[in-house]
Amino acid sequence: MGRHAVGGSEITLAIDAMGGAHAPPVAVRGATLALQDHPRLRFLLFGDEQALAHELKRKGNAALRSVAEICHAPDRVADDDKPSAAVRRGRESSMWLALQAVGEKRAIAAVSGGNTGAFMAMARLNLKPMEGVHRPAIASFLPSAKGPIVLLDLGATVQCSARNLVEFAIMGTAFAHSVLDKENPTCALLNVGEEDVKGHEELREAARLMQNVEISGAFIGFVEGHDIAQGGADVIVTDGFTGNIALKTAEGAVNLLNDTLRQRLKASPLSRLGALLVGPSLKRGLSRYDPRHHNGAVFLGLDGLAIKSHGRMDEIGFARAIEVAAALSEHDFLHQVQDAIARQPDQATAQSESSVPA
Repeated sequence: MGRHAVGGSEITLAIDAMGGAHAPPVAVRGATLALQDHPRLRFLLFGDEQALAHELKRKGNAALRSVAEICHAPDRVADDDKPSAAVRRGRESSMWLALQAVGEKRAIAAVSGGNTGAFMAMARLNLKPMEGVHRPAIASFLPSAKGPIVLLDLGATVQCSARNLVEFAIMGTAFAHSVLDKENPTCALLNVGEEDVKGHEELREAARLMQNVEISGAFIGFVEGHDIAQGGADVIVTDGFTGNIALKTAEGAVNLLNDTLRQRLKASPLSRLGALLVGPSLKRGLSRYDPRHHNGAVFLGLDGLAIKSHGRMDEIGFARAIEVAAALSEHDFLHQVQDAIARQPDQATAQSESSVPA
């Protein structure tokens, strides 16, 4: 199996094929779908050898068989495993071995639909911290009125210093540039108001530092919670505590809307008739909010790529997570971030973190 090199002919990804509620079929079918649009992809499939061989023999996976190598992993991480226990006992798991392949440069990225906490803990052990980045962040996409946006951090660093937020902004804009093809993405800090005097001290200090930071776009100041859905910025930066709540709130609101629409469209014979008339148009309109098309959270701040798929995604969603990995590789994302961090003025990356717990 050829190793990945930027500008080369192949991009090798390590797949935790046993992670997620519908593994391994979803992982295998997702890789097959992704390969259709990205023929340069090559795969290391980590998991039960017999089960993976069976999946690869299924109809429709012939193309994948020629570019995939099965790497036997005798164990798997359970969804309810605590991260500490998974790290101690999971050194032979498909998740650990996939991340190890990235750390050993046998693959450019690892993709998993498994236990998020375990995946993050294992990623931090297998992939070294990126030079100049002091805390990791989880970045992902959210739909908005203006198209997909990037939100980070989603839970990796619960409390942040101003320096952390600045680093998140640098990484987030590079991420938007790579995956969303945004030439000059706008970036903002999530706050309780747009005025300069709003927010806590670390947030205001981050805004001050951002005035002198070079990013691959434009810093536009503060935005509020309602600006997430409105697409107030291409990249919205916050601490992991706030970001995780914002993400889960958005997911809950979308689920509530979908459930309410389904109930009302089935409430009476007249409403069912109306559903037949407006259903196709409504389905097309709501497709932009389909979580499968926004799947693929990335752990930023590590010297290697780790992409987390939602554990209950189907093959379309898993393929999207693989495509995120491919896009980051094709755009040489890690070097983009390293170069951007190195270009920053000292005051933007030298602030004390003594008040921020690890």
